[in-house]
Amino acid sequence: MKRPLVLCALLLLLTACSTAPDDNPEHGADRWRPRPGTAWQWQLSGRLDTSVDVPVYDIDGFDHSADTVDELHGDGRKVICYLSTGAWEDFRPDADDFPKSVLGRGNGWEGERWLDIRRTDVLEPLMAARIDMCEEKGFDAVEPDNMDGYKNRTGFPLTAAHQLRYNRLIARLAHERGLAVGLKNDLDQIPQLVDDFDFAVNEQCAQYGECKDMKPFIEADKAVFHAEYELRTSDFCPEARRLRLSSILKKYELGVWRREC
Repeated sequence: MKRPLVLCALLLLLTACSTAPDDNPEHGADRWRPRPGTAWQWQLSGRLDTSVDVPVYDIDGFDHSADTVDELHGDGRKVICYLSTGAWEDFRPDADDFPKSVLGRGNGWEGERWLDIRRTDVLEPLMAARIDMCEEKGFDAVEPDNMDGYKNRTGFPLTAAHQLRYNRLIARLAHERGLAVGLKNDLDQIPQLVDDFDFAVNEQCAQYGECKDMKPFIEADKAVFHAEYELRTSDFCPEARRLRLSSILKKYELGVWRREC
């Protein structure tokens, strides 16, 4: 029996939609996905040393040029763009773009103040511009810092729901630009956020007995880039290896120096 022309046209359209390639980068067709145990270097201060023989570098997005990213790519590295998305920094070139109404208490680092993450109307375009910068410089991923303001004294009545909404906004902005994105700390919300992020970055989970909280990322075959500052490698590396964390010992200034498990 012959099908009506309208039905045939509809079937053809549905077939085309189901077989066409997915051009939306948010769906992650080409996004980098680091796997558990991937070695890394985290350097946010001092002159960048590109000779460390690891496949992943995490460096400051503002401080480094597209040429630096290209050089690291030429050496076979993936490069993560460090940004502060939950706190304002008075030394950044876009600092004057942040209205005073969104600036809260200091976060413990000189020149930095927590942001009112409820104000996505203000912060979304500012963070989009920063992530645009990472994309334009050729970075593979974003490390958004200060993503747990709701657990701190920010000067704003932030809740867990505010944090979830904001963290997912940052993840979406990165994914829309084809970039991977890592969840920085925010351990309590890992179960809700593991599907939104491509890897995790953690500080001092061994010192505070929290490394098992990172398991959802490992079980999802996603890397956990982990750093300790005050322990000896013999204190945390055995557990880190069992959990398949990408663990290093660093100094607080996050210069070149590192010790790998």
